[in-house]
Amino acid sequence: MKIAQAQPGGSPDPYLENRRLLFATAYRMLGSVADAEDVLQDAWLNWNAADRSAVRNPRAYLVRTVTNLSVTRLTSARATREQYVGPWLPEPLLTSPDAAEETELADSVSTAVLVILETLAPVERAVFVLREVFGYSHAEIADILDRPEPTVRQIAHRARNHVQSRRPRYDTDPDRRARITTRFIEACAGGDLNAVMELLAPDVTCWSDGGGKVTAARRPLHGPDHVARWILGVLAKPQSAGVTFRQAVVNGELGILFTAGEVPVAALTYDLSEDGIRNLRLQVNPEKLTGLRPSGE
Repeated sequence: MKIAQAQPGGSPDPYLENRRLLFATAYRMLGSVADAEDVLQDAWLNWNAADRSAVRNPRAYLVRTVTNLSVTRLTSARATREQYVGPWLPEPLLTSPDAAEETELADSVSTAVLVILETLAPVERAVFVLREVFGYSHAEIADILDRPEPTVRQIAHRARNHVQSRRPRYDTDPDRRARITTRFIEACAGGDLNAVMELLAPDVTCWSDGGGKVTAARRPLHGPDHVARWILGVLAKPQSAGVTFRQAVVNGELGILFTAGEVPVAALTYDLSEDGIRNLRLQVNPEKLTGLRPSGE
């Protein structure tokens, strides 16, 4: 679909001016690049059909549209995700090093936080994203969601406590993360089981999302020995098939990108604690890899 580049008279179209914000909102709401793009297309159709003369604040109008479309889509998606084959993980998004330097925004788009946001009800998730990520006031959120401000305050408090209670604090030292990632890649490339195990925390858990499309573990794997053996078994086949892996900033954190030529085939993200790598998340569902292309955002 072709989207106009400017409004009559040559002024920039507010939709295009705010597209990055709108995508960021929809992606954090949905945890899906494809769904976020669909919401943005629906928002543009809404905007294109709107009486622009009656819109006093285009940015607020567009954010409201995207947020409510996302709430509706997330509500309908929850039933589908309950039938999902194996663990459900958010779609990974290839982000720039600059984005990773913006600690607060990078944290809000991390795979770990997106997984936690999945446990919120759709409206709670909308309130949390608008309030905690983008700094909207309770009054502004109440207007966006058409809810009483006192209700929004209660929802915001409940959602913030929910997320904070489930968000463990991990090592965010970028230099240490870069060293660990390099050592992990080298150990995996060399098939060195002991070296891989040494990098894993004693309570490490690994989730893999194949969505029933490709081979993946249907249940979380626990413990260094089990996780290391499974990881090496998974990585041995791609290497023999010409798949390479390298460091990449995925969802605001340094992770590993797997490619066949220029085509992304998987992404691995993880949390790093004082005692090593924990909470490995491997996304291999081919339908959820569009955000790993440089033009995916």
